[in-house]
This record gives sequence, C-alpha cells and structure tokens, in this order.
Amino acid sequence: RYIFRTGRNSSQDAISNAVAIGKQGVTVATLAQDYAFGRDGVAAFKEALAKTGATLAAEEYVPTSTTDFTAAGQRLFDALKDKPGRKIIWVIWAGATNPLAGLQDMDPKRYGIELSTGGNILPALAAYKQLPGMEGATYYYYDIPKNPVNEWLVTEHQKRFNAPPDFFTAGGFSAAMAVVAAVTKAKSTDTEKLISAMEGMEFDTPKGKMIFRKEDHQALQSMYHFKVKVDPNLAWAVNEPVRELKIEDMDIPIRNKR
Repeated sequence: RYIFRTGRNSSQDAISNAVAIGKQGVTVATLAQDYAFGRDGVAAFKEALAKTGATLAAEEYVPTSTTDFTAAGQRLFDALKDKPGRKIIWVIWAGATNPLAGLQDMDPKRYGIELSTGGNILPALAAYKQLPGMEGATYYYYDIPKNPVNEWLVTEHQKRFNAPPDFFTAGGFSAAMAVVAAVTKAKSTDTEKLISAMEGMEFDTPKGKMIFRKEDHQALQSMYHFKVKVDPNLAWAVNEPVRELKIEDMDIPIRNKR
C-alpha cells in the first residue's frame, strides 16, 4: 500500500525481450540462473513469447556461481541446431559472470544460432562489444529516448560528471519526478492524500510518460528494442534503437496486490 515503484520489474524486463525477439518462425531457448530471479524471469518470458508465435525449445538453469557454460551451452545448441528459421538463445542473468562470452566462444553461428539478452549498465555493456548485431530489450539507454526531460538529464549529467547517465540514474531521476508530481497533485504531504493522488497518476520521466497502476503501484512504462552497434570511441556497446515498446505493447501481469 505504501510502496510505489518507478523502476521496471522482472516481468517488464522479460516480456519486453519476448516482444522484441519473438515472432512466427523463431525458435528460442533460454539460459538463466537457478533461483527466483532466473526462474520467474523465464516464466514471464515464456508466457509473453507464446503470444508472439515463436516457439520455446529448451530451458537451462545453472547455479549462480557457474563460470563454465560449456555443458549448458551444448545442450542449448543441440535443442536448436536442427530447427528451421531463426534460432536464438536468450539469456537472463544478474551478477559479474558473463555467460554471453562463454556461449560466444562456443561459436553458435556455426549452427545459425544467435544470442540475445536485455540491456544493462554501461560497464556491463562493454562485454556486448563482442556481439555486434545482437538484439534485445532494455529499460534505458541514454541516447534512445527523445524528449526534453532526457535531453536535459543527458546534457547536465555530461556537464557535471563527464559521462552520460546510466541505467539506474534515469531510474532515480524518474522517482524524483514522481515525488514532485505526487506532492503537486495532492497539494499535501499527507500519506493518504498522496496514495490517492499517486494511484493511476501519469507523470513525465526521462523515458517519457509513466503511469502508476492502481492495482499494484507498478509504473507502466516504455521499454526499448535495441540492436548492438560497436563504436570504437566508446568503452561500451551502443544500444541502437530498433523500436520503442510502448505501454500498450506489453501485457504486464499483476503479481502483487496493494
């Protein structure tokens, strides 16, 4: 009841990626860590992928401490290699280890298999430079949203810190804008008045419009289908926009009650 979330949730991450890569004639296999984040993420991804017409061929779950992905990777290759059409391994991962590098070292292209994953913070995007052309969906990349709020944030952040704003910087900025919008709308800092004002509230952010869903207080928001592009002048891989995945493009389930 007292929590409102401006950050994206695991369902938004997973569903946006399914919408980005899923379509008729595509076969997908997944790799995730064997705990709640990985399994819940794949569950949401599967549900959304089924609606796109794509097929799910296999799921692999490995311990969070895994550093050698050879066995899991080979099983994924075996599940996909003889399938017709486009073949993709989608990775959902949190932490320092980089399964993409391990899978790439196994040469998935010899079977016509592509890799895919979601966006990340700029330091983590350095590893994506080994995967030009890879597609996925992201919560934020500073050069994608075109609106006055994001333009101000990018310009000021560059001026003050000599770096573009990162993934979570935009999240904090969105939370601050939500607070200002809520107090302005409620004309009060009283708890009950703020809750009434914020349920269903629409507000501006660096990502554009967000809406606090009344049922669970999750901010519904755009996500971004991207393709990896390499710029030798940057330490990280560029997330080149393919299309904006708007609020209405994603059916985000209600998992919590207010």
